Amino acid sequence: MPYSTEDQALALAGVFQATRLVEDIAHKGRFDEDDMAASLESLFQTSPDSVEAVYGNAANMRTGLRFVRDLLFKDAAVIKSDSLRYGLALLHLERKLAKRSDMMELIGRKLDAARTQREHFELMHENIIANLADIYLQSISTFGTRIHVVGERTHVENKANTARIRACLLAGIRSAMLWRQTGGSRWQLVWSRKKLGQAADRLLHS
Repeated sequence: MPYSTEDQALALAGVFQATRLVEDIAHKGRFDEDDMAASLESLFQTSPDSVEAVYGNAANMRTGLRFVRDLLFKDAAVIKSDSLRYGLALLHLERKLAKRSDMMELIGRKLDAARTQREHFELMHENIIANLADIYLQSISTFGTRIHVVGERTHVENKANTARIRACLLAGIRSAMLWRQTGGSRWQLVWSRKKLGQAADRLLHS
């Protein structure tokens, strides 16, 4: 099916909303629960009718959309952020994952088990988050390229925060996959920068 520039901007927003959460947890030890819920919920959407349906609606990705808009309009603070570094690393890791059918199958099986677990626990329950973190640890973390998360030692080494960070990175990988499926690529960020930034801005004001 054909995808719009808005679809691409929304998928990219999913990547960077996840990485903004990672940066907040690592540096501040706190996070926006609504943002995290929207990001983690995307992992359980296997047959969505649209890109927007992956996230419930575009409004759930406002943090990510603002980041994409500011990034593509060359906001200096965004360009220097850890969130950007993590996001670019996720896009790179997803391309590696796409070539590993065995790893994709492993993630699929484990997400099926997590869906069963959700019959007993709320999405943000520590057991669900720990399960998602373990999926990331057993799959993406095994690749040669790993994401080094920096922040306040007290926050980064906290067990619950470590699980939240890994769960968010897994959600970021899911959005990176969606970005590729909608036709997104490294060149899109160069040649279609203005169009993508404008699409993100339209979604923010829709």
